[in-house]
Amino acid sequence: MMNPATERELTTTAQTPTAARSKAPVFVLGCPRSGTTVLYHMLLSAGNFAVYRAESNVFSVLQPHFGDLSSESNRRNLLGLWLKSRLFQSTGLDAADISEKILRDCGSAGDFLRIVMEETARHQNVERWADCTPDHLLYIPEIKRQIPNALVVHIIRDGRDVALSYVKQGWAYPFPWDRKEHLSVAGLFWEWIVNRGREHGRALGADYYELHYEDLVEKPRETLRTLGDFVGQELDYDKIQQVGIGSVSAPNTSFAPDAGGTFNPVGRWEKNMTQGQLSDFESLTGTFLHQLGYPLSAEPRHDFRSTRLRSTYLPWFAARHWLKSRTPLGRFAKLERMEIAGTSAE
Repeated sequence: MMNPATERELTTTAQTPTAARSKAPVFVLGCPRSGTTVLYHMLLSAGNFAVYRAESNVFSVLQPHFGDLSSESNRRNLLGLWLKSRLFQSTGLDAADISEKILRDCGSAGDFLRIVMEETARHQNVERWADCTPDHLLYIPEIKRQIPNALVVHIIRDGRDVALSYVKQGWAYPFPWDRKEHLSVAGLFWEWIVNRGREHGRALGADYYELHYEDLVEKPRETLRTLGDFVGQELDYDKIQQVGIGSVSAPNTSFAPDAGGTFNPVGRWEKNMTQGQLSDFESLTGTFLHQLGYPLSAEPRHDFRSTRLRSTYLPWFAARHWLKSRTPLGRFAKLERMEIAGTSAE
């Protein structure tokens, strides 16, 4: 899906030395419902990565809520909740041992994640780790500042399929006066977060890599081979399928299989959007879809509706993120994202 010239453009200036890439942490990021989980589970299935079946939420939830972790009081408050959560249980670590290391050595959110995941990797006798928290797409500069050798993989999916999945999950939240615009608002959020991630990522030079979900599904061997060059490790498709961790063998989907029991997650919008919905959607996001290389059903139109929705929701998404991450309102971040009840992140 991505133009090879674009891929070369993203790898012009090396940041992490080639020899160190084979042990560097990998952040698998993307708009939710874009295939982050299946790509992450493919990395885990390839071997030499710590198997951690949860989203860490370190930068998106823990850091805004608990604040500066150079404070011992904040570290103790974090541990008091984290040790009761699925996020800790998924590590397989001893609570006393990891608590001691965090209280002694942790000075930031990046330190917390690094300490936990390095200990998890050591416990499993592997050399490296990866993180898959989709919302961390908005925190790429902070991740790179706090974990300098981090490699970032951004998986991008057709926004029409992402928006359909968002609506199916009940995740689209239009304002009350736009209650019939769930699909449109989901599409605008997809455009906003993907564009924000690309802007942040391209500043990393060769430590940032984009791939398309459709390529991963339709030509997995070629896509994984190229990704393996980026992460410094062979990603053998046959081995990945044989190991089959999580969604590699049990797809994480919002939709039932197609007629005949086949699973085809690419281009669902062609069967599930009416012509009117498609026309409205492409009037909002068609320019960005085209920029990413996705074909449109028609020339996108620009009308008052699309102008109003774009001028309302794109600034709102940015303001909401700023309020959460840069003001005391971040203290009220939803801690159910930590899965206190013990529900596995799939």
